[in-house]
Order: sequence, then C-alpha cells, then structure tokens
Amino acid sequence: MHVYQNAIEMIGRTPMLRLHRLDTGPCELFLKLESMNPGGSIKDRIGLSMIEEAEARGDLKPGSTIVEATAGNTGLGLALVAAQKGYRLILVLPDKMSQEKIFNLRALGAEVVLTRSDVGKGHPEYYQDLGAAIAKRENAYFINQFANPDNPKAHERTTAPEIWEQMEQRLDAVVIGVGSSGTIAGLAAFFKKHAPQVELVLADPQGSILAEFIATGKMTQKASWLVEGIGEDFIPSIADFSMTRRAYSISDGESFSVARELLQKEGVLAGSSTGTLLAAALRFCREQKSPKRVVTLACDTGARYLSKLYNDFWMEDQGFIQREQYGDLRDLIGRPHGQRATITVGPNDVLTTAHNRLRNAGFSQLPVMDNDRLIGVVTEDDILRFAFGHPERFNEPVHKAMTSTFLRVDKTQTLNNLVAMLEVRSSAAVMDGEKFLGLVTRSDVLNYLRRQVK
Repeated sequence: MHVYQNAIEMIGRTPMLRLHRLDTGPCELFLKLESMNPGGSIKDRIGLSMIEEAEARGDLKPGSTIVEATAGNTGLGLALVAAQKGYRLILVLPDKMSQEKIFNLRALGAEVVLTRSDVGKGHPEYYQDLGAAIAKRENAYFINQFANPDNPKAHERTTAPEIWEQMEQRLDAVVIGVGSSGTIAGLAAFFKKHAPQVELVLADPQGSILAEFIATGKMTQKASWLVEGIGEDFIPSIADFSMTRRAYSISDGESFSVARELLQKEGVLAGSSTGTLLAAALRFCREQKSPKRVVTLACDTGARYLSKLYNDFWMEDQGFIQREQYGDLRDLIGRPHGQRATITVGPNDVLTTAHNRLRNAGFSQLPVMDNDRLIGVVTEDDILRFAFGHPERFNEPVHKAMTSTFLRVDKTQTLNNLVAMLEVRSSAAVMDGEKFLGLVTRSDVLNYLRRQVK
C-alpha cells in the first residue's frame, strides 16, 4: 500500500461505489465518494488547484494572505492546503452554514467571518461582495472560485478522467450540482473532447434559479433553501451548461430524506447536497426506458451535518419529520419525555453534571427528575445565583440550587394562555395529571408557529 508524505498528496483518486439497495429503475447507478478526500469533500480538488496555479503565476508568495467567500467546503479545501503551505486564510461564510463546518475551519487555522444569508449579490453583506471588500482592505489574494478558471481546470484534469477510467469508458450520464459551477464546467470540458455522448444532468435545490434557467433559458427570482453548497441566485462566469440538457429541482425535504436513506441502505454518510444529487439521479434513472450507466457524487461527508439533517429533533423543528399530532400542548414539546428525548438531571447529581448537560445540549434549563416524578427545574440562572463567588458549590447537589416552584400547565391548556405565561417564565412543564410530558420553551413555541407557515 502506498505511503503518502502529506495530506495534499491524498487529494483525488477517490473510490467509486455501485449502489445496490436503492431503486434505480433499469439503470446502474454509481456514487463517486468525494467525501473520502482528506478534507472530506470534492472541494479539496479546487482548493489545491487554485492555490498551486496562483503560486505558479506568482500571484501567491510566501507570507501571502488568501481571502475567499464560500459555503464551507471550498473553505475547508483551501484551509487544508493553506495550512500545509503556510498561508494566512480569511473565509467569509453565509450564516446558514453548519456549526461543524465552522468549527472545522477554525480548527484548521482559518479566520472565519460570518455574514448574512438573506441578501443577494450587490449587497455589501452578501458573502462574495464582502469577501472581495476584505481582500481589497487586507491587500490579499482573492481566490474568487466563481470566476476562477483554475476551479474547472481541477475537474477537467482529475475528476472527469477518474470517472471515465473507473467506468471503463462505459458511461451514459453524470448527475451533478452547481455551486461555483467548477465541477460542471470541468466535466463538460473533458467529455466534449473524449466522450461527447455523455449527458450531464443538473441537480438543483428548490429555490435556486439554475434548474429553471436550464429548462427555459430565463432567469427567475430565487427563494431560500437549506441544502448547503449548491444552488445559486446568479450564473457564475465560469459556468458551462453546453452539455446539460436536463435539470431536476429537488426540495430540501427530499434531499434530506434521500441522504438519510443512503446511510441506512448503503452505509454512506454524506452531506445534504449529496441528497439533492442522489434524488435527481434516482429520478433520472427511474425515467429511463433502457438500461444506462449513471454516476453521481457523494460531494462531502455527512459528519458536517450531524446537528442538522441527521438530527431527528432538528428535522422535526424544520417540519421535515412529522410526529403524531394531538391537538393540544403536546404538539409543542420539542423533546418529549415519553420518547426518552428529554435531557434531565437528578436531585442528587452535582451541579457540574447539570452544567455539562446544559452546555452540551445548548439548553438553558433542565427538568430535575426523582425517578419518574418531576420535582423541579434547574436553569443557568439558578446555577449562577447559587455558585457565583463560591465555585466550590459546583460540587453541591442539584436540589440545593434548583427551582421547585416552576410553571406547570396541563396538556389541555390553551396556546394563548401558555404564551401569556411564557412572557414571565422561560419554560413550562406540560403535564398529564402528575405525569411529566416535557418542557415547552419560547423557542419551542416559535418552532411550532413557524411550522404553520405554508
């Protein structure tokens, strides 16, 4: 087995997996595992290409600063290469990106600037415009993946030839998404020369303008979507759709569902954009009348989305998983106690335990349970009041700091009354007689109201 000398050498040459347990109609469907690049995504390829080509031109010199606007994975690819080569890296990310990506970037040494995801191109806080402004201010090299020809060059030189070789030159279609458009442009450049019969199929998040542009040639108004890394509100200058005749618009819900199905049936933990690509590929395959050999990509690892699409509670909060509805306050409980979803603490646990559970879960209050009986609630405020000035009290039992006069409401109480009570209390314990059903917080009410929006 080959021994690599550094992580950069491990970029590319990713494996190809034939899918067997999904319904692919008459077709064979293959998944190229770009998630197995050292940085965990296909963007490692362009991170390496854009930096090394800039070095070759003299645009980057030792000690240079690099700036880029990214949905996360390009930033991770750049951070991997920049760290190995000793460059300072500043990355501008829209604020909808997963926390896992942000933590990963900072751990690699990148400086992360978060900006708004609800504004369009031309706004000073739009991530690409802000990135360009920071690069000018810092006298730094702005990578600009959306207009950088070294982006598609990476895929023309590496991704496409690997696919062609792995498929033994028997290939009918490749299903891909568009973020910066480097992948689709690079594959188009390669297959025009070597296999012009190969069809490139676009997988696009619902809300992006690209699927409609492929279908009609017209630009439409974008909406919002939750899938990360693909979909656009403009046509990047490096885009090449000349080999793309078909496009599928895939909803967030379908993308997330298919990504989870991929994990359950094929054992591949992949990200949200992979769900979009795979959903489109499955539609394409099932529509065919004759067998075809089709490739799509596992764009990145699902380990970056454990707090989102692989988190049942996040999926419920977003309305993608539907629980049984009761028509009472049980429908508002974010973490039902009967499903063992409530994080609790015991009265004799030490306050350090309570604080750790609050911090790890991102909550501000915990029910205190004595066996199956709710006897109190302990909040951050309770711990602060009890332990401030006396840090040794973190070793005291929870019952010394908890609040026993917490708000209780019967499950049949009206939503109006609950909201009025939450104006003065941060949470309420929903009860069925003496049986504790779960806590409802202001955040739970907001999530419930948001799910009512069609």
